[in-house]
Amino acid sequence: MDIHEETLTKHELLLQHIEGLKVGSKISVRKLAKEMQVSEGTAYRAVKEAENIGYVLTKDRIGTIRVDKASRRHLSEHLTFEEVVKIVGGHVLGGSKGLVKPLHKYVIGAMELEDMLGYIDAGSLLIVGNRQSAHRLALQQGAGVLITGGFEASREVKLIADALDLPIISCKHDTFTVASLINRAIYDRLIKKKIMLIEDIVELGKKVNALKSHSTIGDFQELRERTGQSRFPVVDEWNHVIGMITYKDISGLQQDHVIDKHYTRNPITVTMSTSLASAAHMMAWEGIEVLPIVDRNRKLLSTATRKQVLQAMRDAQKLPQLGETFDDLIWSHFEEERDEQNKLYFRGQVTPQMSSHLGSLSKGVFTTIVTQAVYRFIRDERHTDHDVENMTFYFLRPVQIEKEMTVRVEMIEASRRFCKVDVVVKCDDQIVCKVMITAQAFGEA
Repeated sequence: MDIHEETLTKHELLLQHIEGLKVGSKISVRKLAKEMQVSEGTAYRAVKEAENIGYVLTKDRIGTIRVDKASRRHLSEHLTFEEVVKIVGGHVLGGSKGLVKPLHKYVIGAMELEDMLGYIDAGSLLIVGNRQSAHRLALQQGAGVLITGGFEASREVKLIADALDLPIISCKHDTFTVASLINRAIYDRLIKKKIMLIEDIVELGKKVNALKSHSTIGDFQELRERTGQSRFPVVDEWNHVIGMITYKDISGLQQDHVIDKHYTRNPITVTMSTSLASAAHMMAWEGIEVLPIVDRNRKLLSTATRKQVLQAMRDAQKLPQLGETFDDLIWSHFEEERDEQNKLYFRGQVTPQMSSHLGSLSKGVFTTIVTQAVYRFIRDERHTDHDVENMTFYFLRPVQIEKEMTVRVEMIEASRRFCKVDVVVKCDDQIVCKVMITAQAFGEA
């Protein structure tokens, strides 16, 4: 019997059934248990795992529904009205069925009604105080309404919201605070979309090549010849990852030999939410070529190769920067320049926001500036990405705000996997800090 063709468990059958449901279908644990003739506990566990994988989503006031498991790279960049409710700490007064709709823009209602017509359209959110006429106008234009100051909506407006499936929300914050919270959430969404995770490169549903602890060397060889791979996860009877086995582990053994005593136990694994940078670092540091991808119960979902991870990271570098992280904001005050030998160095201004409570450059900001300079210098020199492993700072004197500083990086030693650099930071032609840094490459396939 082929070791890969085993009878599906009730749990696996339930997952297959859920995956086969039409997108948008409501899922009831009780109904699912009755249809599949299993206990409600078994049905509940299957629904929770389907939610972890991304097949279903549970929404307040709506329930559990089947959703399209799309890559995060293709997900909408827009917030939904339901997310806005959570962001502002509000409560829904009416139109709850419209909470799943995306928010395309928000409009602050500090204008006359006639002027609002030029700004409000379908998918908008009007942020306004206790102006009943503005609430009604926004709903009629296809927009949701966020009432600030903790005010209520009239019964008429609530009925309109319910009829049109457009949410009307109330929160205690003022208009400026609400707009700031939503704007920050939009930027955070853009930043998170830029950060690539394991789930962005893995297609679930495909058969995962794995072996059991009682598999033989012959099973390994057959799988190797069929797939062209030489590394496989080892799983138990419940598909939990218990080890990894490579061609080197079984070299010289007889075909009928069982692999039980020859695979590496408790291997490093990742989840769908692990970042590609973290995965690449693990693979480079541990010398791993294949990572098993597991759910929260360590059940095998898929695998990722080092080549896949590094290629995806290279592709990510070509994407436009979306949103601004704190590192981006700090580094935006620095410019890249080149000296007579065409060596890259960096020059920038120390702003008041970068200061510590003592009025000099914050040590945390200082570390960020040096780290960013090193990343850019190494990428310019070696055309690959590195991760800082060790930093030794020698602070000689404080850097005052509104001063100009230069950061120069010098390569001391370099190998295929590591490099060591020396950093000199100057202000007013005086050395203010020296740093010794060791970095590890994870950009080489």
